[in-house]
Amino acid sequence: MKVVNSLKAAKKRDANCQVVRRRGRLYVINKKKPRLKARQG
Repeated sequence: MKVVNSLKAAKKRDANCQVVRRRGRLYVINKKKPRLKARQG
């Protein structure tokens, strides 16, 4: 998982990326390509 400054850039990497808010942090999750996971905050 990458910790990134901009989740907008992380979301554009793949069509299956979703932005999810959990415990006050923002995550990008991708069921098809789990290596594209990212976190912000």
